[in-house]
Amino acid sequence: MSPALLLTFLLVYFSVLIVISHFTSKKSSDNSTFFIANRNSKWYFVAFGMIGTALSGVTFISVPGAVEKTAFGYFQFVLGNAVGFLLIATVLLPLYYRLHLISIYTYLEKRFGYWSYKSGAMIFLVSRTIGSAFRLYLVAIVLQKFIFDTWNVPFWVTIVICLVLIWSYTFKGGLKTIIITDTLQTVFLLLSVVLSIYFISKSLDLNLAQTFEAVKESSYSKIFFWDDFGTNKNHFIKQFLGGIFITIAMTGLDQDLMQKNLSCKNIKEAQKNMLSFTGIFVVMNLFFLSVGALLYIYAHAKGIDTAALGTPDHLFPEIALNYLGVVPAIVFMLGLTAATFATTDSALTALTTSFCVDFLHFDKKENTNDPQLVKTRHWVHIGFSFLIFLVVLVFKLINDDSVVNAIFKAAGYTYGPLLGLFAFGMLSKRAVKDKLVPYICILSPILSFIVDKESLNWFGYSIGFELIIINALITMICMLAVSKKAD
Repeated sequence: MSPALLLTFLLVYFSVLIVISHFTSKKSSDNSTFFIANRNSKWYFVAFGMIGTALSGVTFISVPGAVEKTAFGYFQFVLGNAVGFLLIATVLLPLYYRLHLISIYTYLEKRFGYWSYKSGAMIFLVSRTIGSAFRLYLVAIVLQKFIFDTWNVPFWVTIVICLVLIWSYTFKGGLKTIIITDTLQTVFLLLSVVLSIYFISKSLDLNLAQTFEAVKESSYSKIFFWDDFGTNKNHFIKQFLGGIFITIAMTGLDQDLMQKNLSCKNIKEAQKNMLSFTGIFVVMNLFFLSVGALLYIYAHAKGIDTAALGTPDHLFPEIALNYLGVVPAIVFMLGLTAATFATTDSALTALTTSFCVDFLHFDKKENTNDPQLVKTRHWVHIGFSFLIFLVVLVFKLINDDSVVNAIFKAAGYTYGPLLGLFAFGMLSKRAVKDKLVPYICILSPILSFIVDKESLNWFGYSIGFELIIINALITMICMLAVSKKAD
């Protein structure tokens, strides 16, 4: 696959997004449009667009790549995700709409006080910045290897190019633009994964029924793991519970995805959005796992040394771009680009919104749409782009694992205190010493890290994705220790 052809495809793709941005922000590019799309979004657009945001390039590359080690075990986690989405729709969304929130972290101010509010908002900024950098890193290493290395372009320049392209179509329209572009990118993502299955099956001379049978009979199709509860991180209970609570934290307590839900007209439309999104999400993950099984079947059939690739994340791009032909290569790049940039553009918008509302207090200004405030928002947008750029470079130096594992491991540490804060607030009526909450949010991940490192020695138990539950429980215990009965 010619690097020049791939680059041309990317430029055309982003040209389309920039044109969409121009029309969606033409009538209005004020802060109300940027933050919550004037609360006038159609629920079906939001639901469909959220698929691309939630799946991301991590799902597109890392989930298929991880099939060799964990088979379909990741689906245990997805089932937990589905339960988490249902809890968000029935518990958290009614709370957010009842309080008429723009930033969901203002709930913490109403419940506990100023410092709890700032702690929650800061946890989101740190968590989402790290998560977005992980996701952008994934697509950047693919672009670097298959396009920019040809011209000896440094990796940091590749990251700058990606961020400039994202900034070019999000800085004016914000959420209003994101909802439309994410819908388009989700179409590309779904089309790409279905066509990838078709092209791989065709290369293996398999029809639809034979493809299904080949995946089913392979060693990769095992879903449920019940053995060795203590030491097996892939055990069903660990994966399922981790899926529930990571979803509640990374979606329900995340300004990025909740910002889209809060742009719907009312709670009923927001709930319809979440429920329809859940069904599509589960089915799409099954497709991605099937792609993974087919990729390894293809690699064994063609004598490809998967170990020589260095990381499982390189398997899908290696086969799609070097073995299947021009059209499958373009389809792969279409899906990867759509998945990754649908996540990163949305995250940049949410980070900008959270900082402007939670720290610069735009919502308390007399005129939210004052031209000076709009100008400030632009600078905040640029600032977070630069911050993500720095985090990507750091991650490139330290990463030696599948990105999907790295993201959820990081989520266990960063989102855990946020989950603990909201859970304590909703499950109890006790008042806390507000000024101590920031220290608790720092202490909890440190204690969780120690428990994670020593749990096998202390208890003969290996911690997996359920780390976030442990972190949240430590946060809640600490908050209980500094609380008193409310008046």
